[in-house]
Amino acid sequence: MKANEIKPGVAINLSGKLYVVVKTDHVKPGKGPAYIQAKMRAVDGAGMKEQRFNSSDTVEGATLDRREMEFLFGDGAGGGTFMDLSDYDQVEVGPDLLGDALLYMAPNTSCTMLFHEEKPVTIELPASVEVTITDTTPVVKGATATNQLKEAECDTGLKTRVPPFIEIGEKIKVSTEDGSYISRVKD
Repeated sequence: MKANEIKPGVAINLSGKLYVVVKTDHVKPGKGPAYIQAKMRAVDGAGMKEQRFNSSDTVEGATLDRREMEFLFGDGAGGGTFMDLSDYDQVEVGPDLLGDALLYMAPNTSCTMLFHEEKPVTIELPASVEVTITDTTPVVKGATATNQLKEAECDTGLKTRVPPFIEIGEKIKVSTEDGSYISRVKD
């Protein structure tokens, strides 16, 4: 595959090691050719790696199997148990693979998990998710006149900043990219 086809969720083979691309940036410097800066996670748990690819480079891609999974419950240490929706097999996934994904997932939430040779490699989250506020400070009179945000904790454990009018028990939409508040969810 050409280097300009590299995007998040793609698996590539570099020096005999399998990596899953987490983030890419297409950079066009003022001087010199354009390049792709890719942030990748090693499938074997060896950590993250950043690599620069020229547009003309070719990389060896790897085939990933996409499966619809349902998040059942967390193990308390950052890992979780998922169920394959096609055959109801359960898979335990460690915190090294999940990262912060569980902060955006309530139990019984569906997601897409990518597998390589029957081994879970990464999880794909939607661009935004709905969470419920479980703890935040009360509204201060007159605080709506300014554009200030207050701390809030969600049912998934995610801590984010929300507008002053958001109260405990409300559902909000947050970005899975950075955990930022997007909007209030109407029932």
